Amino acid sequence: SELREKGLMAMVLAIIGILIYVSFRFEWRYAVASVMALVHDVTIAMGMIVLFNIEVNLDILAALLTIIGYSLNDTIIVFDRIREGIRTIKDPDLGTIIDESVTRTLSRTTLTSLTTFFVVLTLYLFGGEIINGFSFTLLVGVIVGTYSSIFVASPILMWLGFSVGGFREKEAEKLKREKEKEKMRAMYESGTL
Repeated sequence: SELREKGLMAMVLAIIGILIYVSFRFEWRYAVASVMALVHDVTIAMGMIVLFNIEVNLDILAALLTIIGYSLNDTIIVFDRIREGIRTIKDPDLGTIIDESVTRTLSRTTLTSLTTFFVVLTLYLFGGEIINGFSFTLLVGVIVGTYSSIFVASPILMWLGFSVGGFREKEAEKLKREKEKEKMRAMYESGTL
């Protein structure tokens, strides 16, 4: 019971930290979409653990937290490409921007996931009984995390009503403020203020 209590507390704190960080780094819609994708990943991994009757211990908890980190990293890379696509692709349709951005990251995501998958598969096959549950959970997590970064997180961003026009207006306003600050700094340094 102590393991379950502390494990749940660790996951809740990790998800709260992720929400805060992604909201600060991107926007709240990105944060909610990424956390919903993480909940999807952990739920499926835990379902597979129950389905295959694997004993939950500290190794499984570590694997679940690793899945959260792995999947979040993948999701952030996809979201970063989407944000870059919003800035560079002229089409105002978010679906088209997401499609183009995911296409750009697909080869990178696939190669990274396959590399990780083969390493974890080797651990599962040759690691022995002690690391079996950990590697099985990671196998499921790598597959589900890759899937969710592409097919779960991005559509959730669309469902949350992310506005391309609003984002571009905020970016233009921020750029305008930066130019004004630079102009004031230049005037101050030259002694005209």
